[in-house]
Amino acid sequence: MNVLSEHRQKEIEILLKSGRYSRREIARILGINRETVGRYARELGGTTACESRNQPGVSTGETTEENQNQPGVSTGKATEECQNQPEVSTGSAALMRKPSSSMTTESACEEYREWIEGQLREGRNAVAIYQDLVDTIGFKFKYSSVRRFVRSLKKKAPEIFDVLEFAPGEEAQVDYGSGAPTRHPQTGKMRRPRLFVMTLRYSRKAFRKVVWQSGSEVWARLHEEAFRYFGGSTAYVVLDNLKEGVIKPDIADPEINRLYSEVLSHYNSIADPCRVRDPNRKGTVECAIRHTQDTALKGKQFDSIEEQNEYLMYWEERWAAPRIHGTTKRQVSTMFEEEKPFLQQLPAQTFRFFKEETRTVDDAATVVADKVRYSARPALPFTKVAIRLYEGEIEIRDATTYELLRRHVRSSRPGALVMEEADRIFNPSRNTKCGLTLAAEIGPHTLRVCEYIFASEGRVAHKSIFAIARLGSKHGHAVVEEAARLCVERELFSYSQLKKRLNNLLVGEQFSKQIGKSPELVQQSKLIRPASEYAKFFKNFTTAQETRHDDELY
Repeated sequence: MNVLSEHRQKEIEILLKSGRYSRREIARILGINRETVGRYARELGGTTACESRNQPGVSTGETTEENQNQPGVSTGKATEECQNQPEVSTGSAALMRKPSSSMTTESACEEYREWIEGQLREGRNAVAIYQDLVDTIGFKFKYSSVRRFVRSLKKKAPEIFDVLEFAPGEEAQVDYGSGAPTRHPQTGKMRRPRLFVMTLRYSRKAFRKVVWQSGSEVWARLHEEAFRYFGGSTAYVVLDNLKEGVIKPDIADPEINRLYSEVLSHYNSIADPCRVRDPNRKGTVECAIRHTQDTALKGKQFDSIEEQNEYLMYWEERWAAPRIHGTTKRQVSTMFEEEKPFLQQLPAQTFRFFKEETRTVDDAATVVADKVRYSARPALPFTKVAIRLYEGEIEIRDATTYELLRRHVRSSRPGALVMEEADRIFNPSRNTKCGLTLAAEIGPHTLRVCEYIFASEGRVAHKSIFAIARLGSKHGHAVVEEAARLCVERELFSYSQLKKRLNNLLVGEQFSKQIGKSPELVQQSKLIRPASEYAKFFKNFTTAQETRHDDELY
C-alpha cells in the first residue's frame, strides 16, 4: 500500500475539515485516487459536514418547527458554520479560491527564504538551490519542496495599466498590420499586403486601407486620406517608431520624417511617437488591427487590392461602426457623431507632396537634381542644401533651418542648366586654374578655347574645360590641338564644336590609314576565274556575232 507524504496527508485533512469539498472533488484537486481520500477520511473518523448535506433527510437550509428537535438533523446555523470555513490552496489546486493565511501549510523552505531570494537574483535555478541546501545545511526534504517554493517566488503580480481618457478630437492612433491574402498584379501569386489603420481614440471610428508597398510618401498619403475620410484632423497622432514616420526615436526630442511632419503640419496635427518597445501606448489601434484581422479578413482571399479595400470600407460602415464597443459600451457611430464637431477643420487644398534630397553646392553655386543643374544662390559654395522636388517646380532650402532660398521651374531635359545670368560667378577658383593648366599642357589653341569658354560662362564652364582636358588624355594632345586650331580659325568656342572637329579628324585619319595600305596582288583565287574561261567566252561571242551578220546580208 502506498503511503502519502505528510504534506499531502495534511492537505487531505484540511480539505476534509473545511467541509466544502466532497471526496471526489478532493481527489480531482490533489490528483490522487478517490479511494485513497476515502481511506484517510475513515481514519479521521465520520463524514464531513459537506458530505452530510447530500444525505437524505438532512436539511441544509432553514429548519422548520417539525425538524428542529429531531436528532441527526442539522440546522441553518450548522450549515452556516460549514459554509464559513476558509478555503485552502495547494500546489495543484489551480482552480480553487485562495485560502486564508491561517489555513495554509508553511513550506519547508520558508526559513531559508532570504537566502533563496538572493540566489534567484543571481540567476540560479531551483536544482542548483536544492543541491546547495543539501550540501551545506543537510536539507532533508525533497526537491519538489524547493521547486514549489521557487515557483511561488517567481510569480509576478499582474501588470497594471492606467485607463487613458481623451477628449473628442484630441488623439488618433495609427499603425501597420497584415491584410488578407491578395493576388499580386505582377507575379499572380497570393501575398499579404500591408494593412494601414487609423483609429480615433475617443469614438474608436477607424479608417482601413491595404497597400502593396510602404514608404514615407505612401505613409503620409494614407494619413491625408484618413483625415479626409473622417472629415477633420485630430490634435495629436500617436504612432510607432517605424522609419516612415520617425527617423530617430527619442522620447524627449524624436526626429520626425520631414515629409510626414509637413503633412501633419498642413493638417494642424502633431506626431506623438511611443516609447521604443511600448505598444501599449497605442493599444486602441492595436486592438483595431486585431479586430480587423480576426473578424473582417479571417479566412478571406481577394483577387485584387482594390477589391479588398472596397470590402474593408463596406465592413466598416455595415458592421464595425454600428457595433457596441466592449470598453465604452456605446455604439461607435453614435460616439463618432459626437466627436465629429470637435475635429479640426480641413484645409481648402490637399497637401503638395514632394521628394526631398540633400545636395552639396558646387563652386559654381549650382546643384544637380534629377540630372539637371539648378542655380542655388544665395547658398554659398560647398554648403549643404535641401532640395524638394515637386511635380512642376523645385525648391532649394537651407539644410538646417529649411528656409526657402530659391525656387525654379522644374526642367525635364537631362543635362540642362537652369540659371539666370546674374547668378553666374566669373572670378576664377582653384578648379578654374587646375582646368586651364591641363588645357595649356595640350597646346595654346586648346588653352585659348578654354579661356574663352570660361570668360563667357563663368564657373559653370568647369565641366566643359575638364571634359576637353580628358579628350587630350584619351586621343592625344596633337589631334586635340589641331581640332582646337580649327575652332579658333572659325571662332567656334565651345566643347561641342571642338568635339565635332575632333571626330572629323579622327575619321579622316582612320580613312587615310586604310588607303595608305597597298593590298597584296595575287594571280589565282577562288574569286578569280581562269583566263581560259574568258578566252572561250570572247571566242563564242565573236563567232555568234559573225554568224548573225552573214544572215542579215543574205
